[in-house]
Amino acid sequence: MSAVAWITVGSLAAWLWLLLGQGFFWRTDLRLPPRREPDDWPSVCIVVPARDEAAVLPESLPSLLAQDYPGRAEVFLVDDGSSDGTGELARELARTHGGLPLTVGSPGEPPAGWTGKLWAVRHGIGLAHARGPEYLLLTDADIAHAPDSLRTLVAAARTGSFDLVSQMARLRVESVWERLVVPAFVYFFAQLYPFRWIAVKGSRTAAAAGGCVLLRADAAERARIPDAIRHAVIDDVALARAIKGSGGHIWLGLAERVDSVRPYPRLHDLWRMVSRSAYAQLRHNPLLLLGTVLGLAVVYLVPPVALFTGLYSGHTGIAAAGGLAWLLMAATYLPMLRYYRQPLWLAASLPVTAFLYLLMTVDSAVQHYRGRGAAWKGRTYARPDTALDER
Repeated sequence: MSAVAWITVGSLAAWLWLLLGQGFFWRTDLRLPPRREPDDWPSVCIVVPARDEAAVLPESLPSLLAQDYPGRAEVFLVDDGSSDGTGELARELARTHGGLPLTVGSPGEPPAGWTGKLWAVRHGIGLAHARGPEYLLLTDADIAHAPDSLRTLVAAARTGSFDLVSQMARLRVESVWERLVVPAFVYFFAQLYPFRWIAVKGSRTAAAAGGCVLLRADAAERARIPDAIRHAVIDDVALARAIKGSGGHIWLGLAERVDSVRPYPRLHDLWRMVSRSAYAQLRHNPLLLLGTVLGLAVVYLVPPVALFTGLYSGHTGIAAAGGLAWLLMAATYLPMLRYYRQPLWLAASLPVTAFLYLLMTVDSAVQHYRGRGAAWKGRTYARPDTALDER
């Protein structure tokens, strides 16, 4: 067999493994686990780090203030040095809409060794600590929650004895680039962190979605959150690993009525979202970067190339193996497209999207070595993500 044939067979074998051996990552039926409402509803403090979020806050904050929760709940929005009036807008929205009590705080500039978002979270948790809550809901400023969101999260956590329950918010999919890139973003995330493995006690797989994380306050204290992950750029994964590493029971699934309202109309916006942390995900390791690039090429790019090359050259075996691998790839992508209510023909475009992610990952490494590092809301962090490097 030629080298091309061996590579094509390897790609097909990889897809057979991904289909059956990677925790059925491609299935999208994992939603909030079975739950029953508790007799007594615990107190909850909602912490929202916000930096220059005036554009999205009118769509997201009222949904938090309007939570239909039987117990005591309060919202703490941390205005992290915004220049667009985020803090005052939050106060005005609270005056206009009413609902849950709102406290707006400001943490000042983060000290050395802290990412800005986690410094804001630390300040919010500190404000909440005086209320003695049993649970903390950590949610981003661009996330809109259905009225019963908090209620169902707490019920699920209590019923399943989870220390952390997280839902991956449904991201906005309206522009052409969002349709091409966003469903694949969640698909690739689930491939890296199969949701079914996350809830298994004793497994090494741990992840959360930072836009919606319900966390037991005592579990956060036991894991020293957020101090233990203060360097983390990919803070949601680092948070889940810290909780699970300290003996906590965690759960992650897809959301049905928790949505991100942040738009990504241009490829540049999505590129920046992915590339800001892609190299941190690889622990800033050049060998892992090389392995990732080669892996993406073999798994996602080889099938269509093999199909067309085989057809052109008359090597039917290569064409058949490449076509079958591409078919398996598209089949595993269909459930995610259905979840996002997108045209199913987009499944055939996954190699194109994977190539874009490959370029974003390489660009993330280039930016790192140019000293620009990861960024969050105008802040750049050149220091490697220690919390990820140590795992």
